[in-house]
Amino acid sequence: MRFRHFKEIISSRFMLAATVFAAFLIVFLIIGLLQRSMPILEQKSLGELLLSSSWHPLKEEFGFLPFIMGTIWVTGVSMILAIPLCLLSSIYLAEYMHIKIRTAIKPFIDLLAGIPSVVYGLWGILVVVPVVKMIAPFFGTTSNGYCVLSGGIVLAIMVFPIIIAISEEVIRNVPYEMREATLALGATKWQATKMVVLRGALPGVIAAVILGFSRAFGETMAVLMVVGNTPSIPDSLFDPAYPLTALIANNYGEMMSIPLYDSALMLGALILLAMVFVFNVGARIVLIRLENR
Repeated sequence: MRFRHFKEIISSRFMLAATVFAAFLIVFLIIGLLQRSMPILEQKSLGELLLSSSWHPLKEEFGFLPFIMGTIWVTGVSMILAIPLCLLSSIYLAEYMHIKIRTAIKPFIDLLAGIPSVVYGLWGILVVVPVVKMIAPFFGTTSNGYCVLSGGIVLAIMVFPIIIAISEEVIRNVPYEMREATLALGATKWQATKMVVLRGALPGVIAAVILGFSRAFGETMAVLMVVGNTPSIPDSLFDPAYPLTALIANNYGEMMSIPLYDSALMLGALILLAMVFVFNVGARIVLIRLENR
């Protein structure tokens, strides 16, 4: 009996240590990036680095504004495209589709999450880029296809399986009695879904969107291949962009002989991490308030 109690104490403390270690990984990551970023922060102010548009490493000019705006543009476009489609798909899977058909289709949706990002990038080059190049004249502009819209479309497809899988599961877990009570009052199926089921599942749907946003924000290879990689602030969907992830992936390990270049790239990684952290904290606050209501 004592031995079993001893094993329980050891296992519980081991799990506690593993949990604390996982929670503090983000702290260790921030400390490491901050240390590597200090050389450039000691020579240039953070405001100058964040608000400047001039990126000329040979002149020691490291303006991150084009890369920050490129990240926001591409991620924003992807989420605008993905959220409505994913929400409607989740509703149909959970509420309207026959269970046998749903069981057959869901593995294909889950398979999308396992496809390597480089495959999405190649598909974007072969399919999305030519289509965007073809439709650009209809919007009164020209484009070579490597632009914000192409990156947004590829990213939207990449986050589909995450948002759909979680949202569908959350919607199906809303108590069936709530649906029956609403239908008994004379509501249609869509009214019951919209007024009762979606309201009950809203916190879970928001959590799914947060996870999808985080995936889109940090994606590198697929975006790098289709977004154009031009260090300028986009003015439209058909302009090229240069997200922070692509900047780091393209340049880290090269031209390290340039003073402050390594430190600038580490600062870029820290800025990216800070942007994701701020969004997740803000979304979590909204989620808590919705749950309290």
